[in-house]
Amino acid sequence: MSSLRRAWRGYRSVPIVYRISVGFLLGAVVGLAVGQPATQLKPLGDLFLRLLEMLVIPLVVFTLLAGMERLSPSRLGRVGGIVVGLYMATTAVAGVIGLTVANLLNPGVGVEFTGGKAESAEPPSLAKVVLGIVPENPISAMASGDLLATIFFVVVFGLGLAVVRDTADDEAVREGVETIFRAVDAATEALFAVVWGVMEYGVVGVFALVAASLGSHGVDAIVSLAALVGTIAVAIGVHIAVTYLGVITAGLLGQSPLAFLDGAKDAMVTAFSIRSSSGTLPVTIADARDNLRIDESVYGFSLPLGATINMDGAAIRQAVTAVFAANLVGAPLGITEQVTVLATVVLVSIGTAGVPGAGLVMLTVILNAAGLPLEIVGFVAGVDPILGRIATMNNVTGDLAVSSLAAKYNDAIDLTGGVWGDGDVAERSGVLASND
Repeated sequence: MSSLRRAWRGYRSVPIVYRISVGFLLGAVVGLAVGQPATQLKPLGDLFLRLLEMLVIPLVVFTLLAGMERLSPSRLGRVGGIVVGLYMATTAVAGVIGLTVANLLNPGVGVEFTGGKAESAEPPSLAKVVLGIVPENPISAMASGDLLATIFFVVVFGLGLAVVRDTADDEAVREGVETIFRAVDAATEALFAVVWGVMEYGVVGVFALVAASLGSHGVDAIVSLAALVGTIAVAIGVHIAVTYLGVITAGLLGQSPLAFLDGAKDAMVTAFSIRSSSGTLPVTIADARDNLRIDESVYGFSLPLGATINMDGAAIRQAVTAVFAANLVGAPLGITEQVTVLATVVLVSIGTAGVPGAGLVMLTVILNAAGLPLEIVGFVAGVDPILGRIATMNNVTGDLAVSSLAAKYNDAIDLTGGVWGDGDVAERSGVLASND
């Protein structure tokens, strides 16, 4: 028994991100080697996704409420304005980078278009988008996983609690509000403990997800559309290196890009593995709190919002695919068409749900705007799994970069601790290596 205990402790001493990476690689090997039978492992992966999704709404509710405890209405306006402004700016930059790289590499030239089918989708009206933010029933919004509506209600309710705490004449009422906030703090800590427990199972979950995915699709689809996959990967690499690491981390934050990557790697690997920004949210929040040392008053607002509206990866993916589609049909996009694509990409990416497969639906809007055949959606669907992975990894990286910068502007980040400090970085996730 002692040898088993020592082996378990040795296993736990390895940072979780490395264990998940090994699970990913082993899953890829098994999926490619075994083929279709590997799809029988999918339930194990689905369980991991369900465990993460189970935590999303509780974490959004409790971290937002905890953030409201330290945010006055005026400061919330400042934090919200900075966060939304940065998200919009990085998404616009992402679209420009996507179009620039696509024009340089010209994916789609010489690729045989075999056709396919796709359903058309129309972009929602501005009025519908605005009204959709306000839930008719907040409990229903939480039950259905509507993050934007949930965020709106929790922010309003949290501000209400803060106002009552500061203005109520009745001491018992003020004490009641403080009790609520203390309970929220305790619930948040409990949820983080659950998050890391789920991540322990994530090694098995990621292995199963990757094995089932590659066992089902194989590499044939990826090879046939290698130009599209490669171009999007290059554009996302440029965006991460230049925008997040160069401009935001090194330039505006004044910190080491390697330190930022060290702090964000858990969320990046998880996002690449499960293809869901909202599903990765528990891990993203944990990285912001434990590694990047961002205060809850900022990350409790910025990360749930980012999982909903910050879709830089989707912007790049859709911009490149529009150029790819135009090249496929022999009608390259001119400047006017590309400006239209850019504007549409920025607006549509904000409304793209942070779940697997949503990119294909939104792509039909982009193709409609550019006057390109919708059948191309069916043609590129075969590589959707790999495109979704790299785009989602980009999204969560952007969420953490923007949150770090917004926190600096609001004096809500500890740049002397976590990955930013000179101490042992391993302390930030000591719970992972704790002895039983």
